[in-house]
Amino acid sequence: MKANKIFIALSLITVVGLTSCRDQFAELNQNPAAVTTADPSFLLTKAQLAFETNDYTFWFYNHRLFNNFSQMGSGGSFQESSYGDQLSNINGQTNYITMLSYRNEILKYVEANEKPDQYAYAAMCGVLAIYTAIYCIDISGDIQYTEASLYRNGGPLTPKYDKVADLFPLFVDELNEYIDIFKSPDQVAVAKQDIIYNGDLKKWAKLANTIKLKIAVRLIAQDSAKAGSIAKEALGNAVGLIDSIDDAFIFHKADASTGGDLAYQTGNSLSGYMGGSSKNVIDFMVAARDPRVRFFYTKNGFNSKIIQEFIDEGKKDDLPPFVLDNINLDGDGNFESYKLGEPWCRYVGRPIVWNPSAEYDAMSGIYFDTGSRYELKKDGASKGYGLFSAVNEEMVRGRVDFTLPTIPGGPVLQDNTDVPWWGLYLGAGETNLYLAELSQLGLISGNAKSYYERGVTLSVQEWDYVASMNKIPYYGAAWVAARPYDPLEASIELKDGEIDAMLATDAVKWDGSMEKIYLQQLMNFTMMPDESFVTARRSGYPKIGSKLLPYVKFAAIDLTAIPRRREFSEPSITDIMYDIRMASLRDQGFTPGTNQSGTGYTSNSVLNTERLWQDKSAPQWGGGK
Repeated sequence: MKANKIFIALSLITVVGLTSCRDQFAELNQNPAAVTTADPSFLLTKAQLAFETNDYTFWFYNHRLFNNFSQMGSGGSFQESSYGDQLSNINGQTNYITMLSYRNEILKYVEANEKPDQYAYAAMCGVLAIYTAIYCIDISGDIQYTEASLYRNGGPLTPKYDKVADLFPLFVDELNEYIDIFKSPDQVAVAKQDIIYNGDLKKWAKLANTIKLKIAVRLIAQDSAKAGSIAKEALGNAVGLIDSIDDAFIFHKADASTGGDLAYQTGNSLSGYMGGSSKNVIDFMVAARDPRVRFFYTKNGFNSKIIQEFIDEGKKDDLPPFVLDNINLDGDGNFESYKLGEPWCRYVGRPIVWNPSAEYDAMSGIYFDTGSRYELKKDGASKGYGLFSAVNEEMVRGRVDFTLPTIPGGPVLQDNTDVPWWGLYLGAGETNLYLAELSQLGLISGNAKSYYERGVTLSVQEWDYVASMNKIPYYGAAWVAARPYDPLEASIELKDGEIDAMLATDAVKWDGSMEKIYLQQLMNFTMMPDESFVTARRSGYPKIGSKLLPYVKFAAIDLTAIPRRREFSEPSITDIMYDIRMASLRDQGFTPGTNQSGTGYTSNSVLNTERLWQDKSAPQWGGGK
């Protein structure tokens, strides 16, 4: 097989590197053939194990900010500090360089050993590199790509920055080259070394083709014609798109970890960094009877046994208003039933309000500064109960212990089994919701309604599958039966007929509006907050004044003070990349931090008004049309 043009170009650099290696071997008087070289299939596995988009540092730094800026969640109450921190270009978002390194090393082996039937391994790493590079571009703009990770093979020590306007078309060209490789009948792939698709090159081709849609929608605001052209080509490509759970980019890295937490994503607790839920979002999902609310968020602490105990202790009036409003009491004033029903009644988000404090007694004393209001004491024991639903940590990592809420002195019912973590990176739901958007905008042909309904359906099914694989609390009747406590406790797995019922609700039913398409994209991206941030930024949804899911415009802060990209501090003058980095910032119209003390900007308005290239024509936060 003849190498495609990207590999031909890289081969020229590889030859220089190989010559240098031969010279070193000669100097050491060693036989190069006697030196052990890694098999490319092993390098592929190493690359996939190193593949990462949302690692611990992502949740520690950026997750809360993404949710605050898009209002798809909150870090508690909203205040000046909610918008005061800057996004960081963290490890997961620079992972593309690691993927490029593996691609180049595999290519070097293939070229040196004349094994053209193994180009597919390099192509797989190339697909992963583009996937992760998109996330870096989403907050950083121009990145080092074409000259990145080549120094050890004779490339430049100071790689140039490539412009986003050039990178997106380049990515499409590279993806097409990778697809050609995957389609070639002479390519081999060892199934057990490919932990993503088990050596199925047809699925790799679909993934590569579908990533083009991620690129297309990011171009809509800046160059809709180019976006349509890319999407049409992807839609018409014979290899197809990801259009089923079987083809989706869903995988886990290992069944067990030795000397680390590879199988579980991270051993570090994320509960303090996952951020809070949004009342607006959860109310929207519950009104739509959206089963995904049960996979993305936890039940709050108020099951029927806890509610009755508050009543028995004479603390009924201390119960949250939304709990009291949702229950029926019998003639004796005891709990009788839920109005909304389990489990829907247990999903409650934080109100989107500005800086509640003691002066706002009604709001603060009930929802925020609650003190011991939601505690029960009995027989010398005391327990507090979570008022709000949290982002479900077990959908992010596999080592999470869960204790079911019971009254003081009640049984201890736990789930403390470590489960290998499964992640959804690109599914058929995302594919079809993009096609619905592009079709409704007139950029591609096709039935937008069919794409939309299929996208919603597949999104629910995919997230149900991921929830089942991650074995989250309350998933399945067997899980509940193994922890008997509240006879009204309902399991949360997807039930027959729920998707059809959801599609018939006013909140979801197709009406041709762009708002509903974007809102369903946002719901699909709940566990991928970098994607929901980009979707909210490029679409202007959630929208100010919406009757479905409003974006709250605070009087205390202007929309232009809400960041849309990461901060860039001025590099050290001793940095050998100083001139190149500064030139890149100037080319993009970015003002770097004015000092090197770490204080950065004094106002976040520059992070809103000095926009990334692909964001320049997008609406302001909440300004959807």
